[in-house]
Amino acid sequence: MKVLMVLTSHSALGDTGEKTGFWVEEFAAPYYVLADGGVEITIASPKGGQPPVDPKSELADAQTPATERFYKDNVLIDKVAHSVKLSAIEQDDYDAVFYPGGHGPLWDLATDKTSIELIESFYNHQKPIAFVCHAPAALINVKAVNGEPLVKGKHLTGFSNTEEEAVKLTKVVPFLLEDALTKQGAHYSKGADWASYVKQDGLLITGQNPGSSAEAAKLLLKTLEGKK
Repeated sequence: MKVLMVLTSHSALGDTGEKTGFWVEEFAAPYYVLADGGVEITIASPKGGQPPVDPKSELADAQTPATERFYKDNVLIDKVAHSVKLSAIEQDDYDAVFYPGGHGPLWDLATDKTSIELIESFYNHQKPIAFVCHAPAALINVKAVNGEPLVKGKHLTGFSNTEEEAVKLTKVVPFLLEDALTKQGAHYSKGADWASYVKQDGLLITGQNPGSSAEAAKLLLKTLEGKK
């Protein structure tokens, strides 16, 4: 089984002068769930090369066994540093795609045409697509074959308005993810702030926050094994 993981290339946290990027836990936990399950993983990003890391995801209180494993895994650290440019990726080469979050995707993956077309291609070829935390932002402009938003009528989750308020970034982000998904006709739901909460609607798998990242990957793995 081959899975593509797509990371953000965006590093500026609005006009605050602070940095953002991908959230380490949301990459590391799913990566190891999939890799330990025998999946071959390719890492890509819009610009290729080293995707920016959200510095807050490297703080002590954001660490988990998966992130600790990642910091000691020089092979994987090097693999991330040499992410493949998204435009070089062919959907045909993979069985599924997984998008980790961090605030970065709100700025680049939400409007990245290559990413949008890739997600549409995966979905139209009956392949699972999974997103965690802010990564469902990559779905905002994705269309179904009938031309309507792909998320319309779908049951999903993503970083909630209350979680965005808790991190005091509601005025910084380009849009609130929960509102944007709802506006596109999605049936958005959430669990308790910061607790693991995942939703699956057919081929679409979503996790609410960093704490949902391993669970979302387990759901993807189960879906892939069921398709074999």
